[in-house]
Amino acid sequence: MDSLSVAVRCSSYLLLAAAALLLPSCSWDGQFTILGYTTRPNYDPGIRTIRVPIFKNNTYIRGLEFDLTRAVIREIQSKTPFRVVAADCAADTELTGTITTLNKIAINRTQLNEIREGQTTLAVEIVWRDLRTGEVLSQPRPKSDPDGPPPPPPDAVAKPLLIQSLGTYIPELGGSTTTSLQENVNRLAVQIVSKMEIPW
Repeated sequence: MDSLSVAVRCSSYLLLAAAALLLPSCSWDGQFTILGYTTRPNYDPGIRTIRVPIFKNNTYIRGLEFDLTRAVIREIQSKTPFRVVAADCAADTELTGTITTLNKIAINRTQLNEIREGQTTLAVEIVWRDLRTGEVLSQPRPKSDPDGPPPPPPDAVAKPLLIQSLGTYIPELGGSTTTSLQENVNRLAVQIVSKMEIPW
């Protein structure tokens, strides 16, 4: 037996073994799953559009709702395949939110009782609802029941999901309450959009 026939035989065995490994990883939707890794998208492909009305603001700082709404829309457009539509347009889903609390504390003070380091906490409640079925998408589904409970009626009051963010600032380094709040807004936008991913 010459070396050429041995090489052909070995390569055919390797090809057969690779096909045996890859064949069960093909799923019906054309996506691959190998050793727990998949090529499925992170977001629901059945959702195409999302409507994001201006968030409500229950805090004493005016204009914070506009900054957070802009940051969330920017994050949705850059990280998801969803298209953001105007508030008066028809959409597949709607994301509503309310800024509930804003706290500011001094972590460290100077000998003159000036703030050396401060911290702000911003909390927002969101509800992401499928306008086609009335299902609340922001509520996590238990792993034992991936299909979840049946969707509530469209006029049912949804339980909001609370998301919080911390921001720190050091006035001696040029930081202020405004820079800390902007840090909170950006972090909250990232957290809100990450809640739109399909659970692993």
